[in-house]
Formats: sequence, structure tokens, C-alpha cells
Amino acid sequence: MSVDLGSDWMKIAIVKPGVPMEIVLNKESRRKTPVAVCLKENERLFGDGALGVSVKNPKVVYRYLQDLLGKQKENPLVALYQKRFPEHRLEKEENRGTVVFKNSEEMLYSPEEILGMVLNYSRGLAQDFAEQTIKDAVITVPAFFNQAERRAVLQAAQMAGLKVLQLINDNTAVALNYGVFRRKDINSTAQNVMFYDMGSGSTVATIVTYQTVKTKDSGTQPQLQIRGVGFDRTLGGFEMELRLRDHLAKLFNEQKKTKKDVRENARAMAKLLKEAQRLKTVLSANAEHTAQVEGLLDDIDFKAKVTRSELEVLCGDLFDRVPGPVQEALSSSEMSMDEIEQVILVGGATRVPKVQEALLKAVGKEELGKNINADEAAAMGAVYQAAALSKAFKVKPFLVRDAAMFPIQVEFTRETEEEDGVKSLKHNKRILFQRMAPYPQRKVITFNRYTDDFVFSVNYGDLTFLSAQDLSVFGSLNLTTVKLTGVGSSFKKHGDAESKGIKAHFNMDESGVLTLDRVESVFETVVEEKEEESTLTKLGNTISSLFGGGSSEPSVNASEPVQDEEEVPPETGKEDDQAQKEDIPAQEEKQEAGEKAESETQDEEKAEGEKADANSDSQDQKEAEKSEEKKPSEEEGKTEEKEDKKAKPQKRTKISDEIGVELQVNDVLNPSPDQIEASNKKLQDLTDRDLEKHEREKALNSLEAFIFETQDKLYQDEYQAVVSEEEKEQITGKLSEASDWMDEEGYSAGTKELKEKLSELKKLCKAMFFRVEERRKWPDRLAALDSMLNHSAFFLK
Repeated sequence: MSVDLGSDWMKIAIVKPGVPMEIVLNKESRRKTPVAVCLKENERLFGDGALGVSVKNPKVVYRYLQDLLGKQKENPLVALYQKRFPEHRLEKEENRGTVVFKNSEEMLYSPEEILGMVLNYSRGLAQDFAEQTIKDAVITVPAFFNQAERRAVLQAAQMAGLKVLQLINDNTAVALNYGVFRRKDINSTAQNVMFYDMGSGSTVATIVTYQTVKTKDSGTQPQLQIRGVGFDRTLGGFEMELRLRDHLAKLFNEQKKTKKDVRENARAMAKLLKEAQRLKTVLSANAEHTAQVEGLLDDIDFKAKVTRSELEVLCGDLFDRVPGPVQEALSSSEMSMDEIEQVILVGGATRVPKVQEALLKAVGKEELGKNINADEAAAMGAVYQAAALSKAFKVKPFLVRDAAMFPIQVEFTRETEEEDGVKSLKHNKRILFQRMAPYPQRKVITFNRYTDDFVFSVNYGDLTFLSAQDLSVFGSLNLTTVKLTGVGSSFKKHGDAESKGIKAHFNMDESGVLTLDRVESVFETVVEEKEEESTLTKLGNTISSLFGGGSSEPSVNASEPVQDEEEVPPETGKEDDQAQKEDIPAQEEKQEAGEKAESETQDEEKAEGEKADANSDSQDQKEAEKSEEKKPSEEEGKTEEKEDKKAKPQKRTKISDEIGVELQVNDVLNPSPDQIEASNKKLQDLTDRDLEKHEREKALNSLEAFIFETQDKLYQDEYQAVVSEEEKEQITGKLSEASDWMDEEGYSAGTKELKEKLSELKKLCKAMFFRVEERRKWPDRLAALDSMLNHSAFFLK
């Protein structure tokens, strides 16, 4: 399944045998479901049911959770949420510093837990629709979600018991859906398309390049590459609705039908918000409309005319922000508007005429593309990706190269010696992933000048492209502090070997989540090769090259060079070293040819990764020769080595030691295993309670229906024909008795009691029902017997 998780609505799609891709209908047979959860003391409601309660009792209904995921309590977005929903009590969670909803002393829920409930509910809808159990899902997230926000969504899915195949950016899912249905139009010529997605909570503009590329495994295949992204976190339809709600409140107060201020009544404001949402939709198609709410406050009805031009004045500054994401996307992709073939609208809020007008002016095109389903494209793109990732389905390959929105770098401090012999600390930065770097991708950073345990940090890089407001809501710029242990002992252990540095292996997976896979200390030794072992050595080399060649990690674009494990260039003393492969002159490559053949044999490093590794090592040697720190013993060793090479065949072997890693998370702490377990139990208890409630209601309805139906049947001719007066009296008496019990105790009785009562009544009436059934069958059976006798008589003649 896929879940397109918007801030206001979610759309769910499934793939099952015989059903290529289909949107799931919810219990109301609608194609989209509100992301809303109602949590009362003894009841839990979702979707439209929860929205219905939000008008009567907004305090127990939770919505627009995206703004709170992966955020500390001090984040300005949390303050904005509190301002928009003053009825909720948001408190700080002591261990992690995040927020929790406090409904009562016993009822505390984190945004992740509530999102977990929503995801569990979405799975229930998908399973009912598919008539099969579903565990695997692809979930969409906004492209601007950082590491903490992505991890929060994964934690919510874990609480819901979902196996997340991938978190896919919703703009990428839309682009994939667009490309899949236009596969025939994609050729070797690059086509650039911009998707402008304004939803309820935020706006994202994305530039995508489509073209066919040659792959090693499956020939020429279409590919989409995300080239540029611009966003506005708070520009969306919901902000327009809130302004319209406040305008309606002002109009009601001006009518002075009551002394009370409508803005101080949470229930009345919830009614006005619902009316504002309807009004915005109607005003997108009509120039004016009348807003009306029955019994808004003190049983006073509200009625007022609102025009489209009034709405446009109210949201004037919002419409001025429409071109912002477009400019940001163009600057991040280093493209101009002339290179973009068309601009396609996505998202519900793009239906507002003034938004289209402002966008058309900004992009300078003749018209805007509306040839995609603005609501469902992301869910359909995500479910195609789900089918591609799952082992159960085979789909036509469509390569996806997503891009990391925020640069990530590694920072470390080390001692350097100045010319005058004074030691000083130098802070180094090495870019790991640049802005708009493609992922999934692996990177290796080599630390050459450490011989003892040390500490380095993984942080966000240069974020100056973000506005001051975006930076304020971004959260911590520091991701992780990494403490390494066992470096010193590995150097002591391999004192006679040549160090090739401490290598840290990073992986940014398909979900855009960065992890440090492992850290190892690599050494190289030169040993004399014995002639008789040459066959075995050859065999060993073959096996090593076999295992070192391919990546063990299956991935969407396995054929792309970007997938390789890249070696970040070695330290040259410059702070602005970039994390990319370096071109080494041909003569150096010749020198290193012998080493390259015997280079790394780690499973996930590909051929190109090895090449970069060897190149980097050669550069290390150059550097080491230049530096004053070079030891004379090493120089002697190298000259001896050259002489030995002439005399006897040499073999270079690599030794790697696993280094201990201790990670300290600096942005938002992950919940501890105990907290996750407690959340799982809390959610499971609520699910069990819902199932028990559902079961009880079913039993109650069955008993009630049986009593009324049977009482009615006793007056029907076919039933009166088969019961004696005495039997009829007995059944009637028991039914009346059960009916009285229902009125007095039945509605508070347990499921077991209700089922027993029903079973008792069915047993009493079993004989009567059997006789009625027999009588119904008689005519047909007699006719069949009669027909058979006639046929037999006819044949005998």
C-alpha cells in the first residue's frame, strides 16, 4: 500500500494481484480521508467521524500533526500550532524535549503516537478494500522534511506495525506518476518539467528532468532526476481558511446580536472554520457566496455575504509569496524558466484562481498544465514505487534519482604544528552531501592523521539559502557527535603495517535518512609471494574481485554511478574540500595500478568506489611526502620496497579493524526502546478497546434485531401455521422478557452476556424456524417428485 500523508487529507492506494494500482475507498466510499483523530475517554474516531466531533468538541480532536513531528517544544512552528489550536494543551516531554498533547493526567499522546494511530487506521482501510492483510507500505513526506522529521514518521510507522519500504518525497511521487503514464514520450533528449504543489499546509515547487539512460542490467530505461526544489513551509490553503474564519468572526461580532465575543468560544470558532473551508471551495468557482451557520453562539444564527475579492484582499500577502518557491527551485537547479517546458499544478490549494493568476505571471508561460490528478498523483506514484520495491510484483523499471534538500558535512578538530613550532587546534569541515546531491548513495570519509581515539561531528552544511524564518523553524543544525574507540589499539596491533587511514562509511538510504554504517581502521602490508602459492593467490584474487565488485544493497538506481560508495577526498588542509571524486593524472594511476588490483574487498564498495579509494590513497602518499612530519624510517622502507620488487614478486594485502562507535544524537533524540514499547502497548490497547467496542455493538444490534424480527414473525401466517398456542405463548413471553431486560440492563451489558442471551433465544425458536423452512421447501420438492414420476411413466410407455 501507499499512504500520501498530507497535512489535512490522506489518500491511500494499493497494488494487489489482478489490481495494478487503485485508490482505496474509505467507509464513506470517499477517495480521500481527513487526517483527524478523536480521542475521548472511552471512544476513538477517525476521518470524517472525528471531523464531525471537532465541531462539537474541538478539544478532543487532533489534526495538522505534520507541523509538530520531530520538533522541540521551543520551535516557532509549535507556537504557531498553539495559536491556531488554542483548545489543545501542549506540554514538553522531559526526556526528548519534544511536545505531547495533554488531554488529562492519564491521557498523554505524542504527535508520533497519534500519527501511528492514523497509519494503523489507513492500513485497516486498505485491508478492508483489498480483502487481504497488508504490512508493506511506502509513505510520502514533504520534500523539506529534515532528518529528525523523517525519523519521526518512521517511528510512527513502527508504532503502527507497518514495514516501511521507503519514505518517498511527495514531489518525487508526483513526478514518478507523471513519468510512468508518459513513458512513450521520454527519450534521450532531456525534458524539464516543473511541478507546483500547493497543499493545505505548505507549498513546494520541483524541477524534474526526464530522459532515457543506459543501465548495466536492463538496457535503456526512462529516468527522472530531481534537479531543483523550492518550498514555503506555511503557505497553503489552511492559512487562507483561517483568515476567512477570522473574517467571518469579525462579521458576526459586528452584527452585535450578542454581547459575547465569538472568538473566545472554541466550539463557535470550530463551526466557523468548517464554514470557511466550504466557502473557500465555493469562491474558487463563484464570485460571491453566502456564509451561514445555524446556532453559532447562544442559539443565534449567522448569515453574511462574502465575495471572492474580499478573500483576495484578506490573503493578499499570501498570494505575493506564490512565486517564492519557483525562484528557489530555479536557483537550486541553476536553470532559467526558458529551459522549463511546462509548469504542472498539483495540490488542492492550486484551484484558487488568484494562486493560478500569480503563478502564471511568475513563470511567464502561456498556460499552466492541469493534466494530472492534483489530489491522487502522489498516492499513485508512491504505490508504483511500492510495487517496484516489493518482491511480489514485477513492474517496468523507472529509475528515480531523488535529491537531498540540505547539505550535510563532517566536522573535526585536530592539532597542527605551525612553522615556529607552536601547536594550535584547527577546525576542519568536509562536505559529505552537497545541496541537491542525489540519493540513495554511500560515502566514505578517510581520516589520515589520527593514531588515537578521536571525536568528529556530523552536521548540516551551509543553509544560507534558507530564509530567516525557515532557519528559525529548522531545528538543531547539529546532527550527531561520533566518538571512536579502539583506534589507538589498532595502531599498536599493526605497528609494522602502513596505515591507510580511518574510514567512516556513511549511507543515505532511499528514505533520505543518513546513517553511519561502520568505521574501520585500514592498514596495508607488503609480503613476499611464494611461487608455489601463485595458483591459490590467483583464485583468492578472483574471489576477492568478485565479492568486492557489486553492491550488496539493492537499490532503485543500481546502474547509476551516483550509487557508488564515494571516497571523500583526503584532507589537504583546505576547509572547503568537496565530497567528490578527484581526477588523478594518468602517470599516478600507473604507479598505483598494482595496488588497485588488490584494493578493498568490502561487500558494498563498487568498482568506481574502489578506484576513488586507490586514487585518494595515492594522494595521501603525495601529501605525506610533502609534509614535514615524514619519518626517515618510512623513506628507507620505501626504497627497500622498490629494490625488493625487482628481486621477488610482491603482494600487498589490506587489513581492516572494526572501530567502536558511540553515537550521540544532537537534533531530536529517538525514543528509547522502552518508550517505543510503551507506545506500542498504548496503541494496541486502544485498538483492542475499539475492537471490543465494535464486537459489543455488533452483539447488541444482533440481539435487538432478533427480538423485533421474531416478535413480528409470530403474527405472520406461515409461522402461525406451524406453532401451537402453547409454544407461541412460551416464545412470546421469553421475547418480551428479553426486550424488558434490554431496556433496563442490556445497554450496559458485556459482549459475552449479550451473545449468551441471543444464543438462548435462538435455541428456543430453532424448532419453529426449522418447520417454517420445511414448509417453504415442500412445494418445490413435491413438484420435483411429481415431475420425476411423470417422466418415468412416459419412458416406460
